[in-house]
Amino acid sequence: MNELEIARKIINEVDKEMAVLFEKRMGAASLVAKYKKEHGLSILDSSREKEVIKNNSEYITNNEIKEYYVKFLEYNMELSRNYQSRLNEGMKVAYSGVEGAFAYIAAKRMFPNANLLAYPSFEEAYKAVEDGVCDSCVLPIENSFAGDVGTVMDLIFSGSLYINQVTDLAVEHNLLVNEGATIETIKQVVSHPQALSQCSTYISKHNFEAKPYTNTALSAKLVKESGSLEIAAIASDETARIFGLKILESKINESRNNTTRFGAFSRVQNDMLSKKRNMNDHFILVFTVKNEAGALAKTLDIIGAHGFNMRNLRSRPMKELLWSYYFYIEADGNINTQDGKDMLRELGATCDRLKLAGTYNSGN
Repeated sequence: MNELEIARKIINEVDKEMAVLFEKRMGAASLVAKYKKEHGLSILDSSREKEVIKNNSEYITNNEIKEYYVKFLEYNMELSRNYQSRLNEGMKVAYSGVEGAFAYIAAKRMFPNANLLAYPSFEEAYKAVEDGVCDSCVLPIENSFAGDVGTVMDLIFSGSLYINQVTDLAVEHNLLVNEGATIETIKQVVSHPQALSQCSTYISKHNFEAKPYTNTALSAKLVKESGSLEIAAIASDETARIFGLKILESKINESRNNTTRFGAFSRVQNDMLSKKRNMNDHFILVFTVKNEAGALAKTLDIIGAHGFNMRNLRSRPMKELLWSYYFYIEADGNINTQDGKDMLRELGATCDRLKLAGTYNSGN
């Protein structure tokens, strides 16, 4: 047997072993897909993939072939994602609004292969998940200009769902028109009042008449159905593609720092696999404290004493009790560490009501 035959024999033996291991790996991927569907998580977990590549590439002792092994791992993970996406094609995700609105865009970003279902209100989208009609819902938590979304904050406090994923969506407004329209032909722009306000300088500059409408996506639909060259809509580029409109001018809003944070809610709490400190991990707590001096300060001291950095703290009035408030905190770190468990135990003894409302990773 010559060297070529020996090499081919080795390759055949290795390929046979790899086929068995590949089947085993894809079986594990199906379990991952099931977990992600139950917990309302995206298929792509870029921080986890980076960690796998970093750790597994260390097994290769021959530096000359290490870069090829990295490519091998990347391709394996791409196949795994594709398989998980196929398994989760039946996943149903609720959002409030209509196709093309910013909530739709956020839901599409988080769950690119899911069936997206529109609901007329935040409460109805939330209830669809509570009732098991949908697997997850995507709702806005806060806007960098307008602040927190009160209705959703109340659902976080009083509802049964958990936030397992968060994404920031930059709000960029564009001037959408029918084919053939120009700046000179446009006389009126329609959009959601907030969008009109954010583009007021541009509208005034061109002497357009501003007409408020239900939302940005429906304003685009109105323009498309009118066929008019005198009406334009202010909406996203995704909306332009959905309704077949032309983007006459891009990014016409004055501020470039307008961002909305969306959370993905599901029925099951996401237990992060790592038990180590990771500043890409975050958690959300909602709670009430006793109506006595220093109660809130004592609660915050407990969080700080365990080394968790608070990203924000907000208060909201409780509907059922006059002049009573609950508090919402987002903090950095993995709450599944021993410090996190100890902190929750101490908070439970201090707070009247305490809910771990979510855990998510910002590395996705």
